[in-house]
Amino acid sequence: MEQKLLSIHRQILEAKKNGQKLLAILLDPDKIVWENLHHLLLKINESPATHIFVGGSIVQSNVLEDLIQELKLKTNLPVVLFPGDPSQISLQADAILFLSLLSGRNPDYLIEYQVQAAPILKKTNLEVISTGYILIESGNETAVARVSKTEPLSRDNFDLALATAQAGEMLGNKLIYLEAGSGAKNPVPLEMIQLIAQNIEIPVIVGGGIVDLHSIKKAYNAGADLVVVGTAFENDSHFFES
Repeated sequence: MEQKLLSIHRQILEAKKNGQKLLAILLDPDKIVWENLHHLLLKINESPATHIFVGGSIVQSNVLEDLIQELKLKTNLPVVLFPGDPSQISLQADAILFLSLLSGRNPDYLIEYQVQAAPILKKTNLEVISTGYILIESGNETAVARVSKTEPLSRDNFDLALATAQAGEMLGNKLIYLEAGSGAKNPVPLEMIQLIAQNIEIPVIVGGGIVDLHSIKKAYNAGADLVVVGTAFENDSHFFES
């Protein structure tokens, strides 16, 4: 069992090495319409997704465990927690992105929540994947910025974004996640993705503002190793049929 869990990060590294692009569907438990869940799971199984991320900036409902149970029963994809805070931990998932919000200076999201989560995670078999999380300005205030009480990095300051990603890598993060935010007006600039991907060694995840298949392809071409689709798929389960 442990061997299986510990393979997720290695699989991401292997995919990067082989030039294989990965795709995650992000599901926010608070936005799930349970009457449509069966249809949603069918569409996920028919999609090119390689991973399912579960979480949100605020998960007010108690459906996290129920959702992950359904995902594990009715899909074969690895379920990775994408938590907004330590309350969003489930033993049923395969792994957790252990996020540190590098773009902000709110200590709660840099280290405090991580300190709270560590003792919980030590008692689980979850694969913990240290991830440097960088919020990029997207043209409108996103839930991440509002909840974390932090300002995103300017989408025009490529040097600062690169330095932040490099600092995350030097701190020992295994992944860098460039995030425009849920429902972003604009995605992460392609030139920024390219600059960062070419100047760090660890895999780059890109999410937020991905509205169609063409957007996914452009992010891949710029250097993203894994692209995350959330709101667009939530709003249109036929997203991958376009």
